[in-house]
Amino acid sequence: MEDKPGKKILLLGNEAITRGAIEAGIDVATAYPGTPSSEIADTFSHIAKYFTKQKKEPPFYFEYSTNEKVALEIAGAASISGLRSLTCMKHVGLNVASDTLMTYLYIGTKGGHIIVSADDPSCHSSQNEQDNRYYALFSGAPMLEPSTPWEAKEMTKTGFDISEELKSPILLRTTTRLNHTRGTIELKKIQKPKKKGYFEKNPFWITTPEIAKVRHPELLKMLKNAEIISEKSPFNKIIKIGKTSDWGIVTSGVAFNYIKEAAEDLNLNVKILKLGMTHPLPNKMCSEFIKSCKNIIVVEELEPILENQFKTIAYDIGLTIKIYGKGTEHFSRLYEYNLDIVTEAFSKIFKVKNPIIKPNISNVKLPRRSPALCPGCPHRATYYAAKKAQPKGVIYPTDIGCYTLGREKPLEMADLLLCMGSNAGTAGGLAIATDDKVISFMGDSTFFHSGISPIINAVHHNHDIVVTILDNRTTAMTGHQPHPGTDFDGMGRPAKKILVEDVIKGCGVENIEIVDPNDIKTTTKAYKNALAFKGTSAVISKSPCILLENRNKRKRGEKIKIYQIDQEKCQQCKTCIGRFGCPAIYYEEDGSINIDAQQCNGCGNCATVCPFEAIYIKEEV
Repeated sequence: MEDKPGKKILLLGNEAITRGAIEAGIDVATAYPGTPSSEIADTFSHIAKYFTKQKKEPPFYFEYSTNEKVALEIAGAASISGLRSLTCMKHVGLNVASDTLMTYLYIGTKGGHIIVSADDPSCHSSQNEQDNRYYALFSGAPMLEPSTPWEAKEMTKTGFDISEELKSPILLRTTTRLNHTRGTIELKKIQKPKKKGYFEKNPFWITTPEIAKVRHPELLKMLKNAEIISEKSPFNKIIKIGKTSDWGIVTSGVAFNYIKEAAEDLNLNVKILKLGMTHPLPNKMCSEFIKSCKNIIVVEELEPILENQFKTIAYDIGLTIKIYGKGTEHFSRLYEYNLDIVTEAFSKIFKVKNPIIKPNISNVKLPRRSPALCPGCPHRATYYAAKKAQPKGVIYPTDIGCYTLGREKPLEMADLLLCMGSNAGTAGGLAIATDDKVISFMGDSTFFHSGISPIINAVHHNHDIVVTILDNRTTAMTGHQPHPGTDFDGMGRPAKKILVEDVIKGCGVENIEIVDPNDIKTTTKAYKNALAFKGTSAVISKSPCILLENRNKRKRGEKIKIYQIDQEKCQQCKTCIGRFGCPAIYYEEDGSINIDAQQCNGCGNCATVCPFEAIYIKEEV
């Protein structure tokens, strides 16, 4: 928030996006948290909380919305009212928001609106690696793609001006490597926000069919104007490496960094068309670049979008030119790139020796390190109780969140996962299609995001399923952000707490079991009752995330219990490690079983499940 033009600081790509919005005078920021975009919203939240604690009015309004669709609608309405707004989400979040996005582009906006889509090549934290550049083509949204944190800030700031000039929201497409890379940025003057907008009624903002027919041509006109801006954009430029050459490389986003380094390492003579505004493409600039080359290489992660567009442009201008890329199988449509991948491809295309020596590790077999629920996580106790209630013949649809890790051994409590909120819907389908019992799982944040509608559907159609809501009172996996089930909001202000059980009851569920999962015996009984009920049952497992719980205990000066195993009583039945699966419990070299005091979070569930009462409280720290 420092208004010190010229000062240089080190920021994550995500933090740089937030700074760019602040410099542009942002009024409204909305999000649903999702990696790799989370730090954008979290930074807005931290700033807002700071002002709230100082009993000062934050310079902007910020919220973690119920889901991405709602986030886009909140910010879109603010932008239509003339305020500068930003909405951020991970790539699959844009699927949720796409219904709004497609018509929003027909209407347009007044205040600038940046929509950040953080794509995740290599699926570091996602269920797919879809390429959201297609959404720019699909919806007609102008799009910017930064390659460094510095560009991320500058494109965000400039993007508001472009958005207002075109009267259209702008898509800012990033990828994991950009979001989580640190780079030096230079601060510029902060523009004062407007604070309040004005909604001017306009009949053309009510998209009935006859109005949509009129607005669609306007969208196409906007894209023509956007192409003029793209032609002049400083983010689209040609960079020469070495001597003058008729070899051209086309790229966008983080791939540019690998290209530049690989070209220098291989002593290539090439010119790089670095595209920062990638939709619409600067058609004249691209045509002239093609004319100046005899061979072109297109380097882009995931889909061959630029490659296909350049093939089309070359055809339209009547040129037959060799274009290397995914079509020639020099680059893959899979996963994110790195320096090794680009250098290897260039060495083959240019027929030069690859200077990167790869060690021969073909005979080295590394053990798989499975992700795991945290020691003391209440979800583990819930899973254990559910499995005890019905050990066999159960299908477990799951959802997006920490609890997805229930798929790992020894719990193996996840059988089907599509997207956020899908657990209850797929549970209904499985109940119809099979004779198996079905127990589904979703978190409290997922419940509010998109879990309510399928529960209503299940009740209405009398699906014989047990829906579990794992209520740990936070959005845990993405960084403990608040949601409607917490009593504070993203700006640190008191907020109305919506109880899951109240909503479940309002959905028409008659059989509701509310449990503390750390009471495994009672939780097991609750699952037996739910399974015996014919129709839709709900088990609400309420226990706070152990990381937040212990953090709050330490703040209050309370101690945490650390457990240990009495080796004389231990019969090595392996219940604690082989069935319950707490990662704080491990085998010693001599084959005995012990508890790592550094990892133990003091939940005590291991002592509950031990049939020989061999686990006891060693100390309190």
